[in-house]
Amino acid sequence: MTRILGVGDNTVDTYIHLRTKFPGGNAVNVAVLAHRYGAEAAYLGYVGKDESGALILNSLRQEGLDVSRCKELEGIPTAYSSVSVVDGDRVFGKSDAGASQYIRLMDDDLAYIRTFDLVHTSVYSFLEEQLVELKTASRLLSFDLSDRCDQEYLQGVLPHCDITFLSLANINNDERDRLMRIMISLGPKLVVMTRGKEGSWVYDGITLYHQDILPVETIDSLGAGDAFAARFLVETAQGVSIQAAMKLAAQSAAENCTHYGAYGYGQPYY
Repeated sequence: MTRILGVGDNTVDTYIHLRTKFPGGNAVNVAVLAHRYGAEAAYLGYVGKDESGALILNSLRQEGLDVSRCKELEGIPTAYSSVSVVDGDRVFGKSDAGASQYIRLMDDDLAYIRTFDLVHTSVYSFLEEQLVELKTASRLLSFDLSDRCDQEYLQGVLPHCDITFLSLANINNDERDRLMRIMISLGPKLVVMTRGKEGSWVYDGITLYHQDILPVETIDSLGAGDAFAARFLVETAQGVSIQAAMKLAAQSAAENCTHYGAYGYGQPYY
């Protein structure tokens, strides 16, 4: 069984209109969903020693993830982001990186990381200055850029990554191709780009693969990209072809749009 570790960001997605908060964050979501898709998974990150931190850690434990390397920080709140849903699309409002921004990987953390087949982190994880150490400890390192694609940032991050994910809805085909060629030239083995309703693309330096989205009645798109990434990572790690992995990932992304929150565990707040 493939062992996948999420490292870095977490947050509590706070749905204003529902008065409900859900555990989340890219590294958390990918780890949880990878476990649901068949991998052995764990999460390493920092939360505040508060109700929101407990919500995140308890949800991970209930999902069967190892959280033994997580830390609870006194006096620093857990990260949060406020969320609204407009026509099924999630819209973010106020946010604070909270405790998650203080993560520092120690020698024992790096030793733990070495036991995994694949490590996933993100642009929200404040680990750029430790990417050399993280990459050295990782057999494969996956990195989610969200929509950040400025040249300086890409040049600093991508040489340390094996697989990168990028989400850009408003980009034409020529710009897409140019950007993916630039990204692959910087070091990753695979570049994955999701473009909302236009579907997804994967470039391996030779072939450009495409997958359409699968129609679904969308309740909440939050977590769909993370579901795509998690399923794609699990399937390709197990030797599934890129095209077949993309189709399965699109199915998982569509299913994730049919409920609120990235993976459930909603908790009312007042």
